[in-house]
Amino acid sequence: MTTIKLIVGLGNPGSEYRGTRHNAGADFIEALARDCGVPLQEESKFHGVTGRGNFAGHDLRLLVPTTFMNCSGQSVATMAGFFKIDPEEMLIAHDELDFPAGNARFKKGGGHGGHNGLRDIVPALGNNAAFHRLRIGIGHPGHASKVSGYVLSKPSAIDRALIDASIEEAIAALPLLLDGDATKAMTRLHSFNAA
Repeated sequence: MTTIKLIVGLGNPGSEYRGTRHNAGADFIEALARDCGVPLQEESKFHGVTGRGNFAGHDLRLLVPTTFMNCSGQSVATMAGFFKIDPEEMLIAHDELDFPAGNARFKKGGGHGGHNGLRDIVPALGNNAAFHRLRIGIGHPGHASKVSGYVLSKPSAIDRALIDASIEEAIAALPLLLDGDATKAMTRLHSFNAA
């Protein structure tokens, strides 16, 4: 059984991006860190904010890259290399256009699906890297030309509440994944719909 040792939440740095849809992964890490009582501190050598703590009996490192989204691989690969963490021992949380707000899904492996953070991480870890993912639904603006502005803007109050609820449910399902029961973790999370 492969144990998850590192959980990464993707987002853009800076106050102007805080609370935007694209920062859903970073929001997940901040919520998890609060639940674990783990302070997140700037670590320049890892190009991110990071912390280490125990969650549901598992020793975890948490990371939010402070690079911009499309350079996330630099942070993830540096920390993984330093602590000798294999891609299979990582969970990467990110926003997902294909799911409505209020839904989240676990997945293992796969391509980047057009996500700029994953697009940078996949080659940085090796193109066959089968890391775990937490895909946090943010909904889709309806047309590809609107995606950039949409992900970089803040959701409505209703969507914010739905995203936060799906993050809390993902945290509740996380111990199952950490215990090695991906099927049970997926069944629990995938049956949840905050809406």
